[in-house]
Amino acid sequence: MAAWFTVLKLVPWGQVIEATPQVLQAARKLLRNRRAGNTAQSTALVQGADGQSALPTDVQLQQLRERVRCLEQEQQDCAALIESLAEQTAQVVRAVETLRLRARRLTGAVLVLGAACLGLLVWGLRQP
Repeated sequence: MAAWFTVLKLVPWGQVIEATPQVLQAARKLLRNRRAGNTAQSTALVQGADGQSALPTDVQLQQLRERVRCLEQEQQDCAALIESLAEQTAQVVRAVETLRLRARRLTGAVLVLGAACLGLLVWGLRQP
């Protein structure tokens, strides 16, 4: 249990907290764009009574181009968000790796100290 507290202490929380508003803002922006895109897409292709589109082909093509442009922008925003999250994850992984190495060193030090204490105890009991 104490190891987890040490892990949490090693995480650069200042940087994580600093980046959190940016990540949250980017996620909200993506969500808004997604909702707006769905609404625009559903209203853009209005069908007539005979199954044909009520809009001319030129307008439909322009709307589709705009939709593709929006999707490309959304994809770029997602990539930036993923990159930010990946960087934060890498920082956490580096902190955990550092902690693992420190825990290994600490275990070795405890074993050496334990052996030294046991040796001193045996030595002390043999002294007259």
